[in-house]
Amino acid sequence: MDISGKASINRLKLSTFKLNTLLIITKAINANLSTGELLERYEQILREDLNIGKILIYKYDKTWDLILSSGCSQGIINRIDVEKDLLEHHKEISFVTASPNPTLRVFDNIIPVYNNNVPLAFVLIGDIDEEKEGVSPTIKHLHFIQTLSNIIIVAIENIRLYKESLEQEAFKIELEMASKMQSMLIPDRSILPHNDKILVSTFYHPHSEVGGDYYDFLNLNDDEIGFCIADVSGKGVSAALLMSNFQANLRALFTTEVSLKEIVKNLNERVMSSAKGEKFITLFIAKYSYKTKVLKYVNAGHNPPIFYNMQTKELKYLRDGCVGMGMLDEIPTFKLGTLKINQPAKLFCYTDGLVELVDEDGVTMGTEFVEKNLANSKEIDENINTIIKKQKVLEGNTSIFDDISIIGIEFYA
Repeated sequence: MDISGKASINRLKLSTFKLNTLLIITKAINANLSTGELLERYEQILREDLNIGKILIYKYDKTWDLILSSGCSQGIINRIDVEKDLLEHHKEISFVTASPNPTLRVFDNIIPVYNNNVPLAFVLIGDIDEEKEGVSPTIKHLHFIQTLSNIIIVAIENIRLYKESLEQEAFKIELEMASKMQSMLIPDRSILPHNDKILVSTFYHPHSEVGGDYYDFLNLNDDEIGFCIADVSGKGVSAALLMSNFQANLRALFTTEVSLKEIVKNLNERVMSSAKGEKFITLFIAKYSYKTKVLKYVNAGHNPPIFYNMQTKELKYLRDGCVGMGMLDEIPTFKLGTLKINQPAKLFCYTDGLVELVDEDGVTMGTEFVEKNLANSKEIDENINTIIKKQKVLEGNTSIFDDISIIGIEFYA
């Protein structure tokens, strides 16, 4: 057989090998092999079948990580800075045997792997026997190695994205469950006081799946009710967990026998123990006696509720109290607020998500609009509905960036 015939047979064998290799890798990917198993097969093909002796693969996943190292010393690996040595200078296949960087000169080629112009990985390859005569395998099979590298890297990236999507879906389900559990902490409107002495109306709108707001009502005895509204600093799951713990503690402490001062003192200690000073909770807590018509309250760093006397048409902010829960190890000063309610009146309690909305000019809206919509003879329920409608709370108002909770109480004469 002449030389040209042998060359044709060799080319056919090589083509067959490459096609079979790609088929094997494709089957491995379809079989859902792990990242480690895919890299093991990739390394075996390059080292044993293509005689490639040095292989490094750096892949991006939030940071640049070395996912495969074969035939390279730790000293070489330690001297390579992906951001500086690779990302800035190698956007296409590069021959680096004459690179000004001595560390890269131990390799023959750098193969960058991009997806939609975003770098996914860098593959560095070099020969086993650099003194061997003939065409270097990294040159002879370069395009095949590039194709194989792209297939492997994209497959590994798809594995990562799939795992990430599963984790996100699992987290979404957990958030939905947490949201349902948290909504159970908020008292249903059907059980709120509505009698010939007071009318209670509420509104609750978490900004995301789980919120950091909380309010509650308790019948302490036949003649006394207790209620509170609270807001934890920060957002997300950690804030929701802290508030759930706070609710359990508050319900255990909130009784007729225990004074508001003692309740607040104990709550502060428990929030400090749970949050370790990283978060705090603002709180407005009160007791109201049907018999004496006296409201006793403590404002612990919370937005001051607005009290409106419907007969005198006077507005008053309830500020007496102390610092927020978890701000300090011990509460330095404390002032119990008291208010005699012997005329028709309304009390409007809220969290800061309602009044920290920013208008088109970047100005925080504040409480002026609440005062305007509260200072009238309309029922508290109508007042709340008007405020929610005007603020477009349920219509996706983009200026809302926090949870919104409202307690409205109307006191009858």
